[in-house]
Amino acid sequence: MKVNEIRELTTEQIEAKIAETKDEIFNLRMKQATGNLEKPSRIKELRKDVARMKTILVERKNA
Repeated sequence: MKVNEIRELTTEQIEAKIAETKDEIFNLRMKQATGNLEKPSRIKELRKDVARMKTILVERKNA
């Protein structure tokens, strides 16, 4: 998810998206543990997306 796309969302939408992304990361980790994960780089992408969203939330809070 691009930064511009995240900035267009409301704070509530970003928080919901963070929760959704964390659930997806959890599911991917479970697949990785069982050896069924096809694209391991997806975990890294999602973690960075969560970090971007949290950064934008902090920027809004401090503004």
